[in-house]
Amino acid sequence: MALDGKVAIVTGGARGIGLASAQRLSLDGAMVVIADIDEDAGAHAVEAISKTGEAGFFRCDVGERLDVSNMVRGAVERFGAVDILINNAGIVHAADFLDLAEDDFDRVLKVNLKGSFITGQMVARQMVEQITEGREPGTIVNMSSINAVVAIANHIPYSVSKGGVRQLTNVMALALAPHGIRVNAVGPGSIMTDLLRSVADDEEARNKILSRTPLLRIGEPDEVASIVAFLVSSDA
Repeated sequence: MALDGKVAIVTGGARGIGLASAQRLSLDGAMVVIADIDEDAGAHAVEAISKTGEAGFFRCDVGERLDVSNMVRGAVERFGAVDILINNAGIVHAADFLDLAEDDFDRVLKVNLKGSFITGQMVARQMVEQITEGREPGTIVNMSSINAVVAIANHIPYSVSKGGVRQLTNVMALALAPHGIRVNAVGPGSIMTDLLRSVADDEEARNKILSRTPLLRIGEPDEVASIVAFLVSSDA
């Protein structure tokens, strides 16, 4: 299989796009580490993936450097290396611009942008160390969003954070290219995750979502996972 012998970390891997990505990477042969704050969902995800592959779970708040350090170290101790990082963890907070609280702005950026930086940096350091020991360079995929370029008026910190992730990806790609480490971003539109499903059940909200979706349908997590799987493969 395409990813035999590879070790992948998926942050926010217990649900939605993260879970779909973890499952797809496992099917392609990778050993998968799910990093998430939801321990129950993480345990269920590992149980499901372990039926056909190898997987482990680490509770990790990606905005906390110590959590990330412990998670990366744990992944290496369990599986021997880290070859793939899917920087997927993210949260949303909706509020009118005039009402948005500073704490909520900071909370979203801490997870979505700072978390991508911290995790990306720590995993990249591990990858560079592995390269000096003879292992092949790894790959990193950051989860951005269509909202990096298309703003939604009441999704202020989310849109700002995803724009930051897009530029962070450009910087990481340039900085890590000399080591042979590839860095890309995926920018999904409306995907049927648990969060969106709760909104899309409302007909007015669903019609609003579809009005800005050229294909007039909401995407599925598996579709994003297919792109992720390609980007981390040797075909990319």
